[in-house]
Amino acid sequence: MKRTAKAMIVSLATILLLSGCTEANNNDATPAGTSSAKTGKVTLTMMTQSSPLAPADPNEKLIFKRLEEKTGVHIEWKTLVSGDTFVEKRNLAIATGELPDAIFRPDFTDNDILQLAKDGTIIPLEDLIDKYMPNFKKVLEKAPQYKAMITAPDGHIYSLPWIEELGAGKEAIQAVDDLPWINVEWLNKLGLKMPTTTEELKQVLLAFKQNDPAGNGKTIPMSFISKPGPDGKTGAEDLTFLFGSFGLGDNNDHLVVSDDGKVIFTASENGYKEGIKYLNDLYKNGLLDIEAPSQDFNTFLAKGKENRYGLYFTWDKGNITGMNDKYDVMPALKGPDGQKNVTRTNGVGFSRGRGMVITKINKNLEATAKWADQLYDPLQSVQNNWGTYGDTTQQNIFEFDETKKMLKHLPLQGAAPVELRQKTSVDGPLAILDSYYGTVTTKPDDAAWRLDILKKIMVPDMKAKNNYPNVFFSVDELSKITRIEADLFPYINRMRSEWTENGKVEEQWPTYLKELDRLGLKEWLKIKQDGYDRSMKK
Repeated sequence: MKRTAKAMIVSLATILLLSGCTEANNNDATPAGTSSAKTGKVTLTMMTQSSPLAPADPNEKLIFKRLEEKTGVHIEWKTLVSGDTFVEKRNLAIATGELPDAIFRPDFTDNDILQLAKDGTIIPLEDLIDKYMPNFKKVLEKAPQYKAMITAPDGHIYSLPWIEELGAGKEAIQAVDDLPWINVEWLNKLGLKMPTTTEELKQVLLAFKQNDPAGNGKTIPMSFISKPGPDGKTGAEDLTFLFGSFGLGDNNDHLVVSDDGKVIFTASENGYKEGIKYLNDLYKNGLLDIEAPSQDFNTFLAKGKENRYGLYFTWDKGNITGMNDKYDVMPALKGPDGQKNVTRTNGVGFSRGRGMVITKINKNLEATAKWADQLYDPLQSVQNNWGTYGDTTQQNIFEFDETKKMLKHLPLQGAAPVELRQKTSVDGPLAILDSYYGTVTTKPDDAAWRLDILKKIMVPDMKAKNNYPNVFFSVDELSKITRIEADLFPYINRMRSEWTENGKVEEQWPTYLKELDRLGLKEWLKIKQDGYDRSMKK
């Protein structure tokens, strides 16, 4: 019988139970890390994930070939395809005791890290960092905030992080994810101006619908993806940007921070209610993509490639409608009371679970730590993140300036940046600090372009001084957050979808607020506020 991947995913509770049952067998096993007398190389086993566009064996990537020559460490990879299948097989490997020496780019949640640390499956790293990782120590000296961010509530460091700085504060590249891209070719064709208010946008969308510039009834005035992911949150293709015209706005966390440090839940604010009323007005006029609540990214992408959208939302138009002049960013719109606001996301170029962890069976800790430390060499980190130079078999991301010892981005020549990078980069533990740009590397053209858009068009309308930091919560806090969000976020998503279609938000709002409290909103907010306050003291 066929079973879905979701049904087959092993929970951490099961992992910990099964790993306890198999521990006796592991103690009798041959150590995974070995040293070859013939080559003098240390061999380590590692599990990782990889894009289908990349070689099946990571050692075929030029980056890893060079790294093996430099370090004298050979990696035997157990490579799994990215996505749900990786998570499932990663968890099964842990559950059955088939541990490698390390897991490279494990994509662990904070709860995963803490549970596996508590079980002893992964080990503390702070002593290894202090003894064998000078490159990483330099990163922490230059950017000390990351030391606090990787330190667990029990004081230990269990994972090596992924760090990518591109701008800071309001000008960070993650400050806005769901940029609104409007079809300026259609605006010009119909003699329309760029909208500056929510009412003007409605009139523009009505003109798109009535004139059908895509032809044959294929015009979709506005498209987005409101279907949430496994975590209950929507992504960069949602239309949360529009809520900024009605107050504090919204983001996929439903979480903003006031200038005096108060954590606020956006989906219970009156401005959120007014934003939904506006969406209902657009829906009644047939201006919203009817597939928005159910479509996946591939469906969204296919329609974008057909040039059917009047307005859509995404991180980078290049991935949907191409890097051409047909679409341009729409600035923030004034709402009915004249206010406008660009709500900041809580995104940051940092991840505790995207780098690397070392498991309890590793017998070559010094060699492993020294190998991992090379990944934090500035020139190495840049290549790991984006790709390399001097590859005679395929298009290169960089050229290397021998005189300046600097990696310079080459033109993409029409290649999709994501696809090209997936073929050649390795990701995992790395650190790229803002200070590297202009000295170690140049900024990618697509990133520099996006940063310029944010600075010129979005930042002037960003009202909030603060956003919510990447807090390392305790196991108990994470358990409560997970329990509450399992019901809270689906309820919010369902009501937004229903109200967008039926327009009953005003009459049902009091009942909605009571239900949020019943589902644990007040407890959730207290945990988030406590986490924010702790973070500000570090």
